[in-house]
Amino acid sequence: MAKISRRSFLQIFNRILAVTGLTALTIPIVAYFYPPDLEETPSEPVLVGTLDELSPGESKTISFGRYPALIINTTAGLRAYSAVCTHFACICKWDPSIEMIVCPCHEGYFEPFEGQVISGPPPLPLETLALNIIDGEIYVGGPE
Repeated sequence: MAKISRRSFLQIFNRILAVTGLTALTIPIVAYFYPPDLEETPSEPVLVGTLDELSPGESKTISFGRYPALIINTTAGLRAYSAVCTHFACICKWDPSIEMIVCPCHEGYFEPFEGQVISGPPPLPLETLALNIIDGEIYVGGPE
């Protein structure tokens, strides 16, 4: 069995590291030019559930195309928003104890009636989604 010199071993090791580094740089670049075929928003309304399933003060997060949607049963009625924070695209959640929509990443707070920013770094309100009730079933998306 032939012995490998220290210099040969280091040359092989350096080449392996170079290939690994180039691969790590190339994959994100290629992925940028060939993004996955994800639908931004569904073309058809998405079923949330029935009115009985969403008591006042409760919320439900559903899959809505590429990003989730947040449906809240407020004191003023049902509201639907994109659950994506307008600051850094974190996923917002409903906090029933303080009755606000909260972005846990950077402490952004949104009011539940119009999705307006109350405090924190988000620059814009949450995107409002169309909400329809048909035969006691809640749908998000589609025509308003």
